[in-house]
Amino acid sequence: MNNLRCPRCELSHIKKNGRTHYSKQNHACLNCGRQFVADAHRIDETTRALVKKLLLERLSLRGICRVLEVSLTWLLQFIDELYAHLPDDLGVQSVSPDRAIEMFCLEVQADELWSFVGCKANKQWLWLALDPCSRQVLAFYVGDRSRDSARELWLRLPASYRKYATFSTDDWEAYRGIIPPAQHQVCPKGSGQTNAIERFNCTLRQRVSRLVRQTLSFSKKLANHIGAIKFFICHYNQEVIRQP
Repeated sequence: MNNLRCPRCELSHIKKNGRTHYSKQNHACLNCGRQFVADAHRIDETTRALVKKLLLERLSLRGICRVLEVSLTWLLQFIDELYAHLPDDLGVQSVSPDRAIEMFCLEVQADELWSFVGCKANKQWLWLALDPCSRQVLAFYVGDRSRDSARELWLRLPASYRKYATFSTDDWEAYRGIIPPAQHQVCPKGSGQTNAIERFNCTLRQRVSRLVRQTLSFSKKLANHIGAIKFFICHYNQEVIRQP
């Protein structure tokens, strides 16, 4: 007991605290309250980094557990912490000085993507806004397909885009009254003016298993659904920035 230290604060002020459901001795830190098992398997940083990579591929959570031999309980806790620290700005880089002269030529393509949480009756629409020039995803919102959701997407856009950009969308009525008419361009199907956002929709369905139309890998909680999408978008934006 005297040799044990809390894995969080590394102090030795601990006490026995019952047993786990696996009948192992549980301990509690008197300083920070962390509970732990003395001989518990510690997940190293290499495994954690690999989990992050696998979460970006179309794998189920139980599939990741089988491949890396980690528990589902640990994986869910790891995901909760990971999603909680994602940046709200999605890692979007501001418009570079080289594009300042083209400020009035900023373009945004917006679209909605069907998804669900728990069951297919619980529809959750993913609203996306993408800059076709930089290929960065500027904002997203998960909600219904109403004008309120369109407004939430609009409010999450960087101010420079709301002020100067031209928006290309389909003919969905929710955009009307949200995007100023002078900045709004309705694009008929087959026009090719929303190709970038439609291509990104395909990327999302290929890489995020929760967005596949016929899938067993769906979210039971809305927070996890949003977190998985946000995690992929943040990674996608970083990869786009790194490319020449």
